[in-house]
Amino acid sequence: MRTDLAVIGAGPAGLAAALAAAARGVRVTLVDAGPEAGGQFYRQPAAGLGARRPGALHHQWRTWKRLREGLDRHIAAGRIVHLADHHVWCVERRSGHAPGDFAVHALLGPEQNEPAVVRATAVLLATGGYERVLPFPGWTLPGVVTAGGAQAMLKGGLVVPGQRVVVAGTGPLLLPVATGLAAAGTTVAALVESADPRLLARQARGLAAEPGKAVEAAGYGVRLLRHRVRVLVRHTVVEAHGTGRLTGVTVASLDADGRVRAGTGRRIPCDSLAVGHGMLPHTELAETLGCRVDGGRVHVDEEQRTDVPGVWAAGEATGVGGAGLALAEGHLAGRSIAARLTGARPDEHGGKRAAASRAALRRFADALDHAYPPRAHWAEQVTDETVVCRCEEVRAGAVREAVRDLGAGDPRTVKLLTRAGMGWCQGRMCGPAVAGVAGCPETVTRRPFARPVPLGVLAREPGEGQV
Repeated sequence: MRTDLAVIGAGPAGLAAALAAAARGVRVTLVDAGPEAGGQFYRQPAAGLGARRPGALHHQWRTWKRLREGLDRHIAAGRIVHLADHHVWCVERRSGHAPGDFAVHALLGPEQNEPAVVRATAVLLATGGYERVLPFPGWTLPGVVTAGGAQAMLKGGLVVPGQRVVVAGTGPLLLPVATGLAAAGTTVAALVESADPRLLARQARGLAAEPGKAVEAAGYGVRLLRHRVRVLVRHTVVEAHGTGRLTGVTVASLDADGRVRAGTGRRIPCDSLAVGHGMLPHTELAETLGCRVDGGRVHVDEEQRTDVPGVWAAGEATGVGGAGLALAEGHLAGRSIAARLTGARPDEHGGKRAAASRAALRRFADALDHAYPPRAHWAEQVTDETVVCRCEEVRAGAVREAVRDLGAGDPRTVKLLTRAGMGWCQGRMCGPAVAGVAGCPETVTRRPFARPVPLGVLAREPGEGQV
């Protein structure tokens, strides 16, 4: 298939960009790994589940309906082609071809072993983000899930991870997760937040950029009170307990430096723990293309252009900031792409509202980053017997030995000496944890592929599997 614009990711940023570009005469192919558009934020229950009120699971349902209706109109008119269940593993900037000649390689089929190629003049990376996973003793027990995983189970499968749940970690995601689980009938035994409330007060100026968010947070607070959810601030989970399955967690309070206070541990019985420590941008495809990545996020200009000609980026890939910021960035990227591809002058007046919204939401997101940092000194609570790389079953003691006795000074050397990060995920999930336990700064790893690819796919002729 040949198209003007390939949008990778059908979440808020990808949808907003696709609609803005298609409305201005650009042929768009929307490539997404999900079975339906919407991404993680607008995840929908499967039709076969017969959800009577799916809107109850979302707090921006009207926005989603507008996006969905706009997408349907453009698909019907032939301006957008939506390729669902397409898992992009590489975007190739074809050497020897005209500038802006890209090949988007994807896998499809039940086992993700069927190749597909979309050729495009321009590419928008709307690849979203993923949760930061930090280990602690007992975190591999059945019943322990990420906070986003618990939310995905509820939104997409109408199921809950357990009957008595503790929600823990840090960040604003914990609020909708806890209230959503409570509304679904789960007993939320506690919401355990490691951040110091005083950090929020210090970010008052940045948070004031989006006063509606304060109202939203207050609404979550009211619902937590209604469901009698105990909230513990400046606390953390230090251990999960159980034999074969989670039976409880120990939580403890933190001092001003983020260290566990001795003698403050208390045990909370539960059969599930939803734990989250914030989000990280997905940058693998951008790194493969050679885009500049600063501070773990794709660098873009005011038009959402990367430093690679023909490549734009929007949403969490350029810095985690929530659905509102992703929509604004996607809209601006779509307008910019349309202007560049059609030769029209960018409509500066029409984009001012989106640009102003983007600026305010970025200030708000930066304030949240400072208010909800990952807990300092978390690695001190990771015992040597704690698994830090689940794929290769590498324990923290092996990582520390590589640093202490074998001279490893960076995550790559630790990986070579211990196999931490050599498994299926290639360090995408355990990378921050391994670096933290090793005491090394995280580094950007430029991989040729963004996901595992069967050798049979790589061995096929370049022209095979095109869509």
